[in-house]
Amino acid sequence: MKKMKQLEIADINHIHEVAHAFLEQKPTGNLIAFYGPMGVGKTTFIKAICEIAGVEDVVTSPTFAIVNEYSVGGVEGKKELFPFHTIYHFDFYRIKKLEEVYDMGYEDYFYGDGLCVIEWPELIEDLLPDDAIRVTIAQTGDGKRVITF
Repeated sequence: MKKMKQLEIADINHIHEVAHAFLEQKPTGNLIAFYGPMGVGKTTFIKAICEIAGVEDVVTSPTFAIVNEYSVGGVEGKKELFPFHTIYHFDFYRIKKLEEVYDMGYEDYFYGDGLCVIEWPELIEDLLPDDAIRVTIAQTGDGKRVITF
């Protein structure tokens, strides 16, 4: 069994430092599944990852669109940290049945060249590749966030 890693976000002012550390320490792979209750900060953490990658678009949760596509820029010289040109940000919160995910052509995203970041992956667990990076975000009693992967 692989050893789990943990990072802590003491407050929102340190989120970019933690997101950078996460990108340095995460296993190799192009699909990151974020687990955690509503309001724990999944979208905020994904936004920080996108900003580090050089995404210039406004990053929002694609709750109604299901997927947002962001072009990556500004990572010259950091290809080892972020080797992707595109980020696909999924939010499966409103998925009612797996057929909706099949219909959107999820395989093209999950098995393509871009980075896929997923909110609410538990709703499509059967479709996640075995090598998906599973990340749990939890809130502590004092308001800190713990990232486990």
